[in-house]
Amino acid sequence: MSDAAPAVLHVWLQAFILGIVEGLTEFLPISSTGHLILAASLIGFHGEKAKLFEVAIQTGAMVAVVWHYRERFRLALHGACAARDVERNAASRLLLNVLVAFVPAAVLGLLFGSAIKRHLFHPVPVALAFIGGGLVILWVELRAARLATVARVDEVDRMSGLDALKVGLAQCLALIPGTSRSGATIIGGMLFGLSRKAATEFSFFLAVPTLVAAGLYDTWKYRHLLEWGDLPVFSIGLVTAFASALLVVRWLILYVAQHSFVVFAWYRIAFGALVLLSAHFGWISWA
Repeated sequence: MSDAAPAVLHVWLQAFILGIVEGLTEFLPISSTGHLILAASLIGFHGEKAKLFEVAIQTGAMVAVVWHYRERFRLALHGACAARDVERNAASRLLLNVLVAFVPAAVLGLLFGSAIKRHLFHPVPVALAFIGGGLVILWVELRAARLATVARVDEVDRMSGLDALKVGLAQCLALIPGTSRSGATIIGGMLFGLSRKAATEFSFFLAVPTLVAAGLYDTWKYRHLLEWGDLPVFSIGLVTAFASALLVVRWLILYVAQHSFVVFAWYRIAFGALVLLSAHFGWISWA
């Protein structure tokens, strides 16, 4: 084994770990970006190319959603082109709602994305966002339990354009690392009258254009950093993100049918507090 081999294997192991982290956290309301920042800091995965890698492997998680809902996407695309008005209108409404919800975060991301990455993509701001987001989830769940109202929208197909716009505005909060894209869209959707299941499913659908756009934008922006030698590293990250995300998507749909998100709120608060304490007392040298 050459001297370079251990270094290569080390990078491959880092890619494997981060791919697992991305897939397990992308669709849970605990912030995949926040976990990637913390995990990368912990294992020493740094640099501009590392930032590109962290965005690129989100595509693997996105493909997991497309695969899980492949029949739903096929019917939506077929329905949009169908001759029957009822079928075409239902499919077109879902596609249009996803587009409407996608636009606000896309615009704000283009305008402020670089500044946000420069100032907030660090462990301590992420930890604070973890705690703040956890407190918001607790408040929303306590509010839902106290009011015990029936959701106004119980199925994704029954969302209006205004519902989609509101969820899209909520997704803008996820530009702050540690907030959680899925958390912002699911909890925001619940606040705006969507059922837990409808909000979760719409968060899955909205992930497709959001993650694709983010991946393509950063890949183009940092294309000068890419080399053919990076292909194995990116491939490992994409495959592991796909596999772990597919497990989470299937599990989460079953989970939300009978449970609240309170457990994720307490996890966020505890994990964020642990990061802050470890940074304050020097237990871990967060980069």
